[in-house]
Amino acid sequence: MRITGSTVLLTGVTGGIGLTLARTLVAKGARLVVTGRREDALKAVADELGARAVLADLADAADVERLAAQCPETDVLIANAALPSSGDLLDYTPEQIDRALAVNLRAPVMLARLLAPRMVGAGRGHIALIGSISGKAATKSSSLYDATKFGLRGFALAFRQDLRGTGVGVSLIQPGFVRDAGMHAATGARTPGGARTSSPDQVARGVIRAIERNRCEVNIAPAEMKVLIAIAGQFPAFSEWVQSRAGVDDTVREIVEAQKKSR
Repeated sequence: MRITGSTVLLTGVTGGIGLTLARTLVAKGARLVVTGRREDALKAVADELGARAVLADLADAADVERLAAQCPETDVLIANAALPSSGDLLDYTPEQIDRALAVNLRAPVMLARLLAPRMVGAGRGHIALIGSISGKAATKSSSLYDATKFGLRGFALAFRQDLRGTGVGVSLIQPGFVRDAGMHAATGARTPGGARTSSPDQVARGVIRAIERNRCEVNIAPAEMKVLIAIAGQFPAFSEWVQSRAGVDDTVREIVEAQKKSR
């Protein structure tokens, strides 16, 4: 799938790696459509990049359907929006749980469902879902966030098989710790055990590579983290012990406390 000349719908452009990804897409020659729920921030991005803006709250099912209806020409969907959702599940209200599940999991699934038929009919298109390494290895005080990312991974890998042979690809991009953007940049939390990080530019390049080469799963993380995550997927109890020794609990605690202050 070529980015150049394609209409790309990007969610979550006003937070995390969204802006870096948007700039990369425009530099590649995409016709960019951006969406978010903060009108002022969304307009600023659209004005900077010459992109079309569609205001939408992805926690609202009606807004998700309206977004898809207003973007019928989409060639590439990049579902990037997500809520951090860290912390003890017992501290979340039912409404907060519903919102996290809606934004992180339901919205990407529904946008894929609503936009894929046109792509299939055209015999070309791509759906890129931005997950997380947290979709491969569980961590303490992240049960809600992990649930959405594990779910997104399962959906992506299966939906890719459903669309095989149609000309429409599905990719899952899973960043690890990202510096200068996202949860760690926003909260100032330290990475556990001195773990190395990736840059927003590396994540953006990984997304472009996944789309243009129709890659199934792209993990954006240092080599040692990829190895540890692979082991964690097979031996979760061992992973739990390693994480406790590496200081993951302290990192999560810092993120959770920072999020509580920002609510």
